[in-house]
Amino acid sequence: MTAAPEKITLIGAGLNGPLLAILLMQRGLAVEIYERRPDIRRVRMSAGRSINLALSTRGIHALQQAGLWERMRSIIIPMKGRMMHSVAGELTFQPYGKNEAEVIHSISRAELNIALLNAAEEQGAAIHFNQRCTGYDLKTGAIRVRNEGTGEETTRETNVVIGCDGSASSIRAEMLKLSRFNFSQQYLDYGYKELTIPAGPQGEHLLQTHALHIWPRGNHMLIALPNIDGTFACILFLPFEGADSFAGLTTPAQVDQFFASRFPDALPLMPQLSDNYFSNPTGAMVTIKCSPWHVEGRALLLGDAVHAIVPFFGQGINCGFEDCTSLVELLDRHGADWTHVFAEFEKERKINTDAIADMAIENFTEMRDRVADSRFLLRKKVELALEVRYPQLFVPKYAMVTFHRIPYSVAFTRGAVQDRMLAELCESISRVEDLDWHKADRLIHRDLAPLELGQ
Repeated sequence: MTAAPEKITLIGAGLNGPLLAILLMQRGLAVEIYERRPDIRRVRMSAGRSINLALSTRGIHALQQAGLWERMRSIIIPMKGRMMHSVAGELTFQPYGKNEAEVIHSISRAELNIALLNAAEEQGAAIHFNQRCTGYDLKTGAIRVRNEGTGEETTRETNVVIGCDGSASSIRAEMLKLSRFNFSQQYLDYGYKELTIPAGPQGEHLLQTHALHIWPRGNHMLIALPNIDGTFACILFLPFEGADSFAGLTTPAQVDQFFASRFPDALPLMPQLSDNYFSNPTGAMVTIKCSPWHVEGRALLLGDAVHAIVPFFGQGINCGFEDCTSLVELLDRHGADWTHVFAEFEKERKINTDAIADMAIENFTEMRDRVADSRFLLRKKVELALEVRYPQLFVPKYAMVTFHRIPYSVAFTRGAVQDRMLAELCESISRVEDLDWHKADRLIHRDLAPLELGQ
């Protein structure tokens, strides 16, 4: 008689949960998932919490490993670069990479979630919706679950629990009770609100389709990502308090006046601006770091549950998906020795997730304040020129993070070296044609060549 496969319990059926379930079931493990929300395939999601995602190399690799990438092609739109909108309505396009292959992909969070849920169930995952995990017994491994419809509470025995339940993780809440558990959370003083640019009369996009549109305005910013239905998912980023803040925009007239003065070319494209603005909630953005990530071989935290980051490098989903592939690679290497696997997973990943958390905050300043600055644009041109001449040595930080699977910590370290190098090379020039290539060659071989590039 064949022994039953070991069962892994996942908390959270957002994005990481079903993807991890698929990867685990491919390795012969049985998986069940508990999700506090209803099944989004059967219940309409409320608006305002579904910022479009930017899939890039790390996330694509994970979907390829799960055999799902080709299925996603019908629900993605490639974005080749940033389209900058000035107050005067002038457009400036900044390509993301040095060639047509270096693009990021806009995808609806809901559409991706639905595709992952379908694939996980096809593989045999048991997904229990409307089942909120209200606690976890660190000693016995049992979880407490409440049926959100009936209020009934039950206790379920588990062997291994993995918390994929986001920045408000119930599993992490129990781990906070451990002695010497380190936890920090840092909220930005900025919030976000989801808005929409509807499709045109023929279902067409009213802005350039294959671009991430940005209206950078110093202490505030509007961005727009294309959807396959011709709409754009827009996100307004504002301070919570003070001038030009969410606290200061409390009437439809104030919102219209604000957009007319700050985003005049966007306003005519948003006939439902007031309805969107006052119907959709204002979201907060938090960075979470903690340790340890696991309790021996019984419980593990993964994704936003252990390292929530702000969205300004477009790496939240990619980082979480990379968690999933990193975990199963260790499982392939060590077998189901969960204590060893979980310890190695934290050791390998934490230095990298800390790095991308810091880079995401840095990139907020870049997107908000610097992308329209002429000196910044010069540096971007010099970056691409250096990458073309020294492809094995000089890779822009954005490219290392987005178009490679170079460890985030390596990208962070090399990026700092390259930033200093660019500052020195651009200090006395105003055109990329004036770049001192002898100086560039000397700096690159002195400062970058000795550093490990990684994958």
